[in-house]
Amino acid sequence: MIPYSLLDLSPVPEGATVAQALANTVSLARHAEALGFHRFWLAEHHNATGIASAATAVLIGHVAGQTATIRVGAGGIMLPNHAPLQVAEAFGTLATLYPGRIDLGVGRAPGTDAETAQALRRGVLNADRFPEDVVELMGFLGDEQPGQRVRAVPGQGTHVPVWMLGSSLFGAQLAAYLGLPYAFASHFAPDALDEAREIYRTRFRPGVTPAPRFMLAVNLFAAETAAEAHLLRSSMLARFIGMRRGETGPLPPPVADLSTIATPAEIALAERQLRITAVGGRAQVRDQLAALIARHQPDEVILTGHIHDHAARLKSFEIGAQAMQAIGQEVSAG
Repeated sequence: MIPYSLLDLSPVPEGATVAQALANTVSLARHAEALGFHRFWLAEHHNATGIASAATAVLIGHVAGQTATIRVGAGGIMLPNHAPLQVAEAFGTLATLYPGRIDLGVGRAPGTDAETAQALRRGVLNADRFPEDVVELMGFLGDEQPGQRVRAVPGQGTHVPVWMLGSSLFGAQLAAYLGLPYAFASHFAPDALDEAREIYRTRFRPGVTPAPRFMLAVNLFAAETAAEAHLLRSSMLARFIGMRRGETGPLPPPVADLSTIATPAEIALAERQLRITAVGGRAQVRDQLAALIARHQPDEVILTGHIHDHAARLKSFEIGAQAMQAIGQEVSAG
């Protein structure tokens, strides 16, 4: 059985509040736990009025406290925004409170614009220190070394699992060099997927993990009918188009005809960038997920999908979990 996980950005639907978005995240996490999802990850974004997960470590702690067994983590923390010691302390605290359940995915992008990065008191140039910062962070989470004068308390010795996130070849190369598990952002930046996957696997050196562990990110929009699923997907396509225009508003409701709000070129770009997607009814979603798994041979699949209606979102991930279970049974029987 290939483990299947869930990535949530705590989207704020148009007409809803941030408090409702956060409550929806807890509801979704509990739902995911009941459906057999392996991990529930949250992502760091800043200055985005449509995303409520900016204080990612705080929200991870809240979700972990409202669930019992599912792993909860960051997918991810944008390390250029933070001092490695502070990240180690935050996740060391989480790991101490919720032993064996916390993951730490780290990314190189600042996850925001230059002005917001300045407001975070970090700045975009910190991305140039990313490899050094990752090593420093891992040191703060590992065993204390002789003569070590600065420690993460809590954090030192917790060995919180660190994942490398990436949407380019840089992350694949660094994850292979450091021996880290690697999650590729194929759900919104699929162009380098094939090359990054192969670089990671062929150049991997045993380190934190003894063998490569590759996670594939897939957008999911599942419903009882294909027409309903495609309508649900229109919200995420519209939000992507808005982001390309520099808009950071809430997640819009579904739109039957995207051409009423966007140009053909904008729609084509959104479709291309969000093409690693399973969309449709039960059988269609199962077949599309199976095809992606057969092509990319991931060690784990992480599903995501911004859907305006919370009940429809719960249903979509329920159908996705059932599809992954069916694929696993087929592989075992094969």
